[in-house]
Amino acid sequence: MTRGLGEPGLGMDEAAVLRSMLALALDMDDLVVAERLARRLQPFFSVAKVGLELFTAVGPDAVAGFRDLGYDVFLDLKLHDIPTTVAKAATVAGSLGARFLTMHAAGGVVMLRAGVEGFHAGADRAGLPTPDALGVTVLTSEADVTTELLNERVDMVLDAGCDGLVCAGADLVEVRLRAPDQVLVVPGTRLPGGETHDQARPTTPLDALTAGADVLVIGRMVTHAPDPMKAAEVLVAHLGGALTGERPAVAREQDRSR
Repeated sequence: MTRGLGEPGLGMDEAAVLRSMLALALDMDDLVVAERLARRLQPFFSVAKVGLELFTAVGPDAVAGFRDLGYDVFLDLKLHDIPTTVAKAATVAGSLGARFLTMHAAGGVVMLRAGVEGFHAGADRAGLPTPDALGVTVLTSEADVTTELLNERVDMVLDAGCDGLVCAGADLVEVRLRAPDQVLVVPGTRLPGGETHDQARPTTPLDALTAGADVLVIGRMVTHAPDPMKAAEVLVAHLGGALTGERPAVAREQDRSR
């Protein structure tokens, strides 16, 4: 029987909070396989991340499929185009029911603002709660990142009215200082001693949570593990101290209702 987040040392309230902060990155090209894995791991994750690979393979069906399973959907497309195109694409994403949508801050303030407005408008027209538009600051695969570039990207995201940011765990402290009230999403974390793959600036999930991350995107450390359920249990044990001890600096409570 799957215990999920109800592990020894975590109360049910703490378990629910932790689950709400974990996004499962389903980076594959087969929706049937992705949904099967999502069902198995649902006791541990509340958000399903649909990236370029899966969205290119199956399109909007990926969003609908995971919503039907009860997941919030993180549509990670990193939109970066002229403002009109981004606005139209974001409007469609909002109407599909995506809870989160990423846009790359390198596109500039005007593009980001168009995406935010489009994403919110699409959800509103579909009668859905206002979703979160996220500005991607610097990719976690980029090794040489200056503080100046990071701060410039953060400021653009804030000026555009984005609801949150995506940043590397290594950048959390700097970003949180400039964006104290935003939702901060952190990909690219790895357990101590784990394979870093193509992540140039990884940190541990516990370090990221303690430093102020609101959502952790968890992928290969669980999805590529020989036993994904066991890997998820190890992850939860790793993170449990953040909730049973000092709580992380979560930006805000959000309405997760659909």
